[in-house]
Amino acid sequence: MDWSDLRYVLTVARAGTLAAAARRLGVNQTTVARRIAAAEKALAARLFERRDGVLHPTKAGEAAIARAAQVEQEVAALERGIAGADAAPGGTVRLTAVPILANRLLIPAVPRLLVRHPRLRLELIAEPRNLSLTRREADIALRLARPESGAALVRRIGRLDYAVYGPRRRKPDGLAWITYEEGLSHLPQARWIAAQGHETAPLLLNDAEAIVQAVRAGIGKSLLPCFVGQREPGLKRLSRVVLARDIWLMVHRDLRAQARIAAVIDWVVELMATCRARL
Repeated sequence: MDWSDLRYVLTVARAGTLAAAARRLGVNQTTVARRIAAAEKALAARLFERRDGVLHPTKAGEAAIARAAQVEQEVAALERGIAGADAAPGGTVRLTAVPILANRLLIPAVPRLLVRHPRLRLELIAEPRNLSLTRREADIALRLARPESGAALVRRIGRLDYAVYGPRRRKPDGLAWITYEEGLSHLPQARWIAAQGHETAPLLLNDAEAIVQAVRAGIGKSLLPCFVGQREPGLKRLSRVVLARDIWLMVHRDLRAQARIAAVIDWVVELMATCRARL
């Protein structure tokens, strides 16, 4: 059994179609189909069946996928345990954070990191969804809700304070609330706005950065992180701190001791402390 074939089986199971799996793997659809056929031949079992245009694993496929996932984790653990184990911080580090933290806090401070560690290469992924550390989608993650630890080390490194901000050139009286679209109504800041019971603007958004721009445009007021609102010349603060969210850092246990990972973690922790002191 070729491990490479098992990797194709796993990707098809996660993607649902040959075309989607091909895009993720950077190959053509024919190659994916050929590797799945090779795996089925080696295992003497059909692994997938097509229903409504989507490939679903058979019972044999589910067993193969479960074992393949275990192999994937073992290979990843081996890579994490030996890759970049030198003393000097160097190489690539994949860091993921929600867009507002990536754009407003991390990116402006990247030059300081690279001056300190010129051999580092930072891949900063501004992504609202939670990327997987186990599947190597990221090495380090910043989250705004306490995550399940699992194979990761979890550490609270800061707090994001929220206050109400409105456009500087408009009186606060009569401003409607700008809030998130329905799919994000579970967010603490969206729930806080909903609890106010006042009129909402006829504009729903799915990103905090977009809400900042909507407030600047004079569409209404909203709940924003203080470190963002206080630096925006077009905004004015309308309330005290009314909400706080903890910032959590996650890193896989096998990576924490590596010099490149430790360097980026130290930079992030230092940045959070500096930001907090300014506020």
